[in-house]
Amino acid sequence: MKDRRPPNPIKTSTREFIREARRARDYSLFDFLHGYVYARWPYLYIGIGTGEHRIARTLSPVFNRIRGWTGIFQPRNGDKKPNPVSAPGFDEDRIAFADTYHGKVVPLASARKLVTVNEDIDLPDLEKVIPYKRARDIILHNPDHIAALECPCRSSRERPCLPLDVCLIVGEPFTSFVVEHHPAKARVISQAEAVEILEAENRRGHVHHAFFKDAMLGRFYAICNCCSCCCGAMQAHRSGTPMLASSGYVSQVDPELCCGCSDCTQHCQFGAMSVVGSSATVDQEICMGCGVCVELCPNEAVSLIRDSTRGEPLEIFDLMEKAAA
Repeated sequence: MKDRRPPNPIKTSTREFIREARRARDYSLFDFLHGYVYARWPYLYIGIGTGEHRIARTLSPVFNRIRGWTGIFQPRNGDKKPNPVSAPGFDEDRIAFADTYHGKVVPLASARKLVTVNEDIDLPDLEKVIPYKRARDIILHNPDHIAALECPCRSSRERPCLPLDVCLIVGEPFTSFVVEHHPAKARVISQAEAVEILEAENRRGHVHHAFFKDAMLGRFYAICNCCSCCCGAMQAHRSGTPMLASSGYVSQVDPELCCGCSDCTQHCQFGAMSVVGSSATVDQEICMGCGVCVELCPNEAVSLIRDSTRGEPLEIFDLMEKAAA
């Protein structure tokens, strides 16, 4: 006998997102709707947020009234440079946009580890690592489920950096949702392919960010490979909205090894490197410890050193070991 029940109009990945949302703590109906819109229409969402989409001017007043949406490029602190130490905001009594959607800078070695986890993990409330009021959990279900998504930030630009498919969606229910709803712009990849994308982007001088969002179940969901010319979060950070947290490291130059070739200054996405005389120098106030200069220095004259004032690094295996102790 044939099953006469009508087909379920809700996609399988959406049902999984709903089930996971019901289990998430402090996750409201508004958060779910916000998360659904963000994941279902990321190109529209980011295009409006960056002001690049043609209807941004029309809809911006609407979004500006929604809790948590202040406009990505709206300066938060005038001409003051964002401080990577106090990145989570300036008003301690309210939740700002930077607290609801933000990234943690991770050097290449740390990014590799994030995409090679082979077991489910539950690491909540990582305030020492992710210094924001919201969205600071690392809860990975099926972490080997990874998708490469065409970057919404790059896609919104008139002349984007290439390639486009450099956003890595990690774990469930996020990977299945993105692939099912964006089959033309997302594809499932292996962990080895994810590492290859990270390494290729690193050679291009792009920065790895582990992204967190309150509407995405309040946790880590993606690693983006970012350039300052396309990335909305980096441009917001530069404009004074502190959406990025330091890696916990800063760069250091050995003047004995440095030849003053300027390779580091040309690739520093945060503008922290300059050449003075015959050697490069680091503005450690704005250095975010991404490690791009380390990887691209031909003389191995640059290294990352820990700076305890910048918070803890996102070293996933170390965090897992501490949680198990």
